Amino acid sequence: MLGFSQYRPDRASHRRIWQLAWPMMLSNITVPLLGLADTAVMGHLPEPQYLAAIAVAGVIFTSIYWTFGFLRMGTTGLVAQAHGREDGTANRRFLAQSLLIAAIIGLLIWLARTPLIEVSLTWMGADQLVLEQAYQYAMIRAWGAPAVLCNFVLLGWFVGNQNTRIPLLLLTATNLLNILLNVLFVYGFGMKAEGVALGTVISEYASLAMGIWFCRGLLKEISGRFPTRALLYWHDYAELINVNRYLLVRTLLLLFCFAFFTSQGARLGTDVVAANAVLLNFLMLISHALDGYAHATEALIGKALGQKNRSSFYQTITTASLWSLLSALLIAVFFLITGDWIIKGLTSIPEIRSIASIYLPWLIALPLIAVWSYLLDGIFIGTTQVKAMQDTMMISVLGVFLPIWWLTQSMGNHGLWLALVSFFIARSITGGWVYWHFTKTNRWGLPANQSF
Repeated sequence: MLGFSQYRPDRASHRRIWQLAWPMMLSNITVPLLGLADTAVMGHLPEPQYLAAIAVAGVIFTSIYWTFGFLRMGTTGLVAQAHGREDGTANRRFLAQSLLIAAIIGLLIWLARTPLIEVSLTWMGADQLVLEQAYQYAMIRAWGAPAVLCNFVLLGWFVGNQNTRIPLLLLTATNLLNILLNVLFVYGFGMKAEGVALGTVISEYASLAMGIWFCRGLLKEISGRFPTRALLYWHDYAELINVNRYLLVRTLLLLFCFAFFTSQGARLGTDVVAANAVLLNFLMLISHALDGYAHATEALIGKALGQKNRSSFYQTITTASLWSLLSALLIAVFFLITGDWIIKGLTSIPEIRSIASIYLPWLIALPLIAVWSYLLDGIFIGTTQVKAMQDTMMISVLGVFLPIWWLTQSMGNHGLWLALVSFFIARSITGGWVYWHFTKTNRWGLPANQSF
């Protein structure tokens, strides 16, 4: 990345990255670990339709909730810059406005749950047995929508305020609760997919309650006041809306990509979509681990931009780049050594184990390919240069992913995985070019007392 030669990492920059990154890496990993637990609970039932139902209905809620991922990302970038400026009033305003928006959107999702779920399941095109279980799962999961979206805001706010240990505590505690409840409901009470859904909803509201409690404590350390009037008038939301509209489009494109991937896998058969569901847990581990550095980058360069501190800005990027690459290498080696063992731990169905092992090499290569896309997202979020995220995502999905899938349909599931890997390559290349261009032209808005 541009900036390596002039802003070499020092001990302080390594320490700053790690103070924020390691709690986020651990907390992020708890999210796919929950997915692994859900997969393991369903994967050891004798019939594959339960595992397939979790995969099909799960992607619906992943798509719905990630559509509103801007509630976390936009909050982090804006709050980090307000934190750097020591503007406590703006800090509080972004929190209150984002929570209000999240609660309203969550309520609307719940109100529209029946047609939303029916249309989504019809579009997925899975077998009838799978659809029946998926519908039961989805109708229960919809009750958690307000809690999930408000949790997005709280996590973004904590990270923007340079506090990643609270998210670690929140996500670890609530995901452990979720795992325990899932096991209790499925094996203790004899429930199936609906038991996993119920355990998830209870845990989502437990997380919200804990997050609000921690939020109250942290607010005592932040100056300023809540601008109540800023919640009443639409024009006061302009800054949030300007950032979030680009993030919304970007996220819709990303989620279309993954929903399309799952849908096409479902059309290849129940065993294939179940095997892909197992392998997507590997992808979740990759993304959530590497996102630890992205989250640290968001917070630190947002703060540096708020302070107009050019040296801290580029030191953060070079340090995060080094650690991201090293971590990607370690993840790839880990999957190479343990991949088949992980698959066997996730499902006891021989056919699914066999199919998943065939496509495992794609996941072994993916960390080294996708690492830069995650880091670049952190840079763009921290600087709120989110239009660049939208534009590069548009190129990657519409100009790379879909054409490659179309051209490789004869390859079956291998063609599907090739299209997904190419999508990550395109994100890294286009995002890297934007970073280079913005640095050369100083589009970041930093003091121009040093030049490249």
